[in-house]
Amino acid sequence: RDLTVLFEQAAERLPALLPSASKEQLLYLYARYKQVKCGTCNAPKPGFFDFEGKQKWEAWKALGDTSPHQAMQEYVATVKKLDPSWNPQTAEKRGKESKTAFGGPVVSSLYQEEIIREEDKNIFDYCRENNIDHVTKAIRSKKVDVNVTDEEGRALLHWACDRGHKELVLVLLQHAADVNSQ
Repeated sequence: RDLTVLFEQAAERLPALLPSASKEQLLYLYARYKQVKCGTCNAPKPGFFDFEGKQKWEAWKALGDTSPHQAMQEYVATVKKLDPSWNPQTAEKRGKESKTAFGGPVVSSLYQEEIIREEDKNIFDYCRENNIDHVTKAIRSKKVDVNVTDEEGRALLHWACDRGHKELVLVLLQHAADVNSQ
């Protein structure tokens, strides 16, 4: 019972810690949250172009039959690592007057892309955000090749098409993006 309360408090604390958490930490937390709330992953693997969904699914699936108890312990420990000054006892006192019916926010989404710290962004992050100005400047300045690919072989044009960023697709094509890139 106490661990469940601690887990819920850690889940309430997480949104404030998103800017300082790495993508790996967020995937780690997401997987444990899903394991606690939904049990062992039995959801179908997301489609090919759902890159974020696949990462989240793979992180959850990797937990296998990890017990909810262990997942809660690991979740709480990671939140404590992200915020060593976090004190669940003071959070509990403060939270009593502002709790929602289910004990706080549900963190079902891995992260919001705008939460990536500016200094950590790469050209693919700007492409996913549909930041046409930034992508255009990077390509024009020759700092970025219009046909550069990410670690999984996806080009900027793939990302822009996948996200439905029509204007950005046109900009990339105007800068000679390879429509046959694979």
